[in-house]
Amino acid sequence: MASGLPHPLLLAPIVGMDSMTINGEVVNFSHVFYTWIAMAILFTLAFLVRGQIKLVPGKLQNVFEVIIGGLEDFVVSNIGEDGRKIFHVLIALFLFIITMNLMGLVPGFDAPTANVNTNAAMALFTFGYYNWIGLRRWGVGYIKHFCGPFWWLSPLMLPLELISHCARPLSLTLRLFGNIRGEEIVLILFFLLAPIVGTIPIYFLFGLAKCLQAFIWFMLSMIYLKGSLEHAH
Repeated sequence: MASGLPHPLLLAPIVGMDSMTINGEVVNFSHVFYTWIAMAILFTLAFLVRGQIKLVPGKLQNVFEVIIGGLEDFVVSNIGEDGRKIFHVLIALFLFIITMNLMGLVPGFDAPTANVNTNAAMALFTFGYYNWIGLRRWGVGYIKHFCGPFWWLSPLMLPLELISHCARPLSLTLRLFGNIRGEEIVLILFFLLAPIVGTIPIYFLFGLAKCLQAFIWFMLSMIYLKGSLEHAH
């Protein structure tokens, strides 16, 4: 059973972008195809908004201004002015994830985030980015972030901190995968039990939950970046 709603037709198999045979093994890459669609949607919306920027914003511009402006204020209030320097990455992740999450509610599509590979790629990027920001700001002194408040605690704190940080990509990956995949399995069950009465109301609840999962990723990434930007105690 494919991840997502039990649609009569899915787009990826129709266009032949669901799987291919490599060295005698069938490799499923439909999540990559749906990820490309999510990117195409975001690029299209970006060009539409960019081409229609006005002093008095239209509906589409107003929606993006509310989302982006509100989240930027949230980041700056938690990180400070340094938050503006890394906000473009955070908002890109948020918009990308929320678009992929909501695709699972569209007939003919699956949510790419219901596949662990998509989430693992984003988690590794997030992990690499916040550590790169820390290294760029503090240089070799970034290691102090892993050594605890006192030098004599370093032998204990260093391995614990390294394990904790290395577990973050796994935590990000499984949290998003588990929630999105679980929601879609529940939707399948509701659809089988009561195709209309049981499914339509739950759409709105899960739509909210999918938005919440994108914000959780955004918030956790912000917390990681805040830690890498702060001075080590």
